[in-house]
Amino acid sequence: MKAPRAFAQEVEESPALPPGNCERVSGYGVMGLPFQSGHVLGLRRWTASSVGDRFTSIWHRDPQGCWTFYESLTCDVACSRYFGVDVERGQVVPIAVEWGGPSRLHVRTADGSVDWTVEMASTPITRMMSAVGSAIPLAGWRSRPVLLAMGAVAGRALGVGKVKLTGLTSNGQHFDANPLRIWQVIDSHAVVEGTDLGPLGALTEQAHMADFYFPQRGIFAIGRVFVTPVTPTAARAGPVSA
Repeated sequence: MKAPRAFAQEVEESPALPPGNCERVSGYGVMGLPFQSGHVLGLRRWTASSVGDRFTSIWHRDPQGCWTFYESLTCDVACSRYFGVDVERGQVVPIAVEWGGPSRLHVRTADGSVDWTVEMASTPITRMMSAVGSAIPLAGWRSRPVLLAMGAVAGRALGVGKVKLTGLTSNGQHFDANPLRIWQVIDSHAVVEGTDLGPLGALTEQAHMADFYFPQRGIFAIGRVFVTPVTPTAARAGPVSA
């Protein structure tokens, strides 16, 4: 399989959204990355969006559980649109995403608040799951039973704790996450607001925002997300795919 940089360059140069009447984003990012210090980082580089321009979002949770979103666009069209209820601080700032090698990514904000490098690698499990993910038809990726089953299998196979590919966002919308190809994060160094986050490591309690759980080991993915409004009745009953 090609290195992650090659897939990322493809979606940068030829951004595309899947068909649908709901809100959609597609691109790549780090689904979540925990540190022994209790910090958590996430990256969303959406090269196509149905609600606005392409954008980049860095998610940071400190050991006290406070979330900060650094976003290249305003919150009404970036990730805060879906998870802003749980975000204590938001900052709109230019974000550079640069590849230093086939599997090495460097992310930094223009003001120096975040400076983060990520090294990825494929494993037999990630290669198998990428092959399966890229072969599943769109109808399968929009099926709640399929997504629930895939999340359960992925969590056990990858050793990343609980995985939910379908559920509710912090702001109450329903999401279907489609990681089409994945790699494992094998090394990372990050400095946030002058603090070195230290070595990687699983948290005592897995971090989550509403129904989205951050993996206990770093996962980089090429994929897309479908988001639909949820009525109060549907929210009480649980998520239902659109």
